[in-house]
Amino acid sequence: MNVVNDLSFLSLIIGATIPVQLVILILLTASGFSWWYIFIKVSVLKSAELSVDEFENTFWTSGDLNKLHDSIHSGRIKNQGLATIFEAGYKEFNRHKTSKSDMSDVIEGVRRAMRATYNRELDFLDAHLPFLASVGSVSPYIGLFGTVWGIMNAFRGLANVAQATLTQVAPGIAEALIATAIGLFAAIPAVIAYNRFATSVDRLSVRYESFMEEFVNILQRKG
Repeated sequence: MNVVNDLSFLSLIIGATIPVQLVILILLTASGFSWWYIFIKVSVLKSAELSVDEFENTFWTSGDLNKLHDSIHSGRIKNQGLATIFEAGYKEFNRHKTSKSDMSDVIEGVRRAMRATYNRELDFLDAHLPFLASVGSVSPYIGLFGTVWGIMNAFRGLANVAQATLTQVAPGIAEALIATAIGLFAAIPAVIAYNRFATSVDRLSVRYESFMEEFVNILQRKG
């Protein structure tokens, strides 16, 4: 028996029991989806951060809110993130202003409109993060289940053997440990990505809320 060949990664997976193979398949599938979502979130969050920087620069250098609103409406400024929140608030401000409502009611309406848009923007930024969190927390336990099953099956196979040797024990133990290794392979990138993305979303959330308060102050002075 060639122990080196028996302990090759692929041969151990092919020779594993059905439950262990199912565990490995689940973990590899979860890992594949995790990496797909990671690439998506990197692009989305980078675009969101650039959008915030560009809009804040345009907002504070522009002295005409009407022109800024028209630029968003016409597509010259991308309607994303802060631009979307600004548009919702300014549209609500103009609607109440034409109806000659009390200024406190106008500001309250603006706050509600921007808060609703803010929540939608955060929902978009938070998309797929719960999946990454679940993969990061659950994958090691799924891999551990495969390991426990594999070791149990290996020892059951040795029950009728008079004298166990390394050649007989090694394949079963190695097969079992592969499940744990793949579980960690799936979990570690998901945890790292989740922590980084959650921090980015929190940072964007703070910038959104700060802008909303500053914009409300501007509208109060304008009113």
